[in-house]
Amino acid sequence: MLTTVLAGGLLALCLLSLGLGALSIPPGQVVDALLGNPVGERVENIVWSVRVPRTGLALAAGAAMGLSGAVMQALTRNPLADPGILGVSAGASFAIVLAAGVLGLGSLLGQVWFAFAGALIAAVVVYLLGQLGRSGPTPVKLALAGIAVTSVLSSLTSAIVLTDPEALDRFRFWSAGSLADQDGATVVRMLPFLALGAALALAAAPALNSLALGDDVATSLGRRLGLIRLQGVVSITLLTGASVAAIGPVVFLGLVVPHAARSLAQYTGRGPDQRLLLPLSAALGAALLLAADLLGRLVARPAEVQAGLIIAFIGGPFFIALVRRRKLAEV
Repeated sequence: MLTTVLAGGLLALCLLSLGLGALSIPPGQVVDALLGNPVGERVENIVWSVRVPRTGLALAAGAAMGLSGAVMQALTRNPLADPGILGVSAGASFAIVLAAGVLGLGSLLGQVWFAFAGALIAAVVVYLLGQLGRSGPTPVKLALAGIAVTSVLSSLTSAIVLTDPEALDRFRFWSAGSLADQDGATVVRMLPFLALGAALALAAAPALNSLALGDDVATSLGRRLGLIRLQGVVSITLLTGASVAAIGPVVFLGLVVPHAARSLAQYTGRGPDQRLLLPLSAALGAALLLAADLLGRLVARPAEVQAGLIIAFIGGPFFIALVRRRKLAEV
């Protein structure tokens, strides 16, 4: 039942995404264009050249960000974990800007390797900062360390782009989480990285279930903790790095989606089973980013509000509520 509802919702969002925007296209014409029936050159160009790649990119990047957030929360047993909050997205962003602004790399394939390196280094730095002190890496300490690292990296990123007016003009749209002006080649280039990251994440689901019981229990069940964490980190790096390289950082999506997935999973009777939560987070992430992009196209027509800004508007209050629940004063 849940699968049917999610599939129907995603299909409806895809049709709306293909039909709505600065120029609204009736659903019948959208279907005809997809089937190859004659609907006019203008409509065909809008559907196939603009909205199909944009919709596909929203689905792929949203699924990757939702999945990476779920893996990060399971791996760290931290309900505040999110690639954006823990500095992973900022690390990837800084590395991409460094590659483009200093080294002159303009291609997605060239930049994505820098995104992977930046994401991985930022994650390690945040974890090392978060474990300082006798209490160890508590959820709120990791979140605060992530916010601090994100602030530093954001300042360095701004310092680089401010030296190049053209780079600044491109960066201000990309940094807001923009799906505009993307073509099908972008989706094709990022899919191998996302597919590998998703495969590693989904394969780790049984081990993450064991890890949720504690390190000692997981070890007694035959789990190799180092291998589990390495697999999780690699999957997060691939999913986040490729997504950030394609559309820019989208903060809070990876935070909100896993919590929504856990709420929905309660109705299945399976509880917090990562074998259900991970694919559910991927589906909800795709739906949320696509819905945010669609809403951004409609609220300011014919102009647009970037999808990342819509997600931030939703996720900001959600993050504050979670922090208050974790009792910040006890840290």
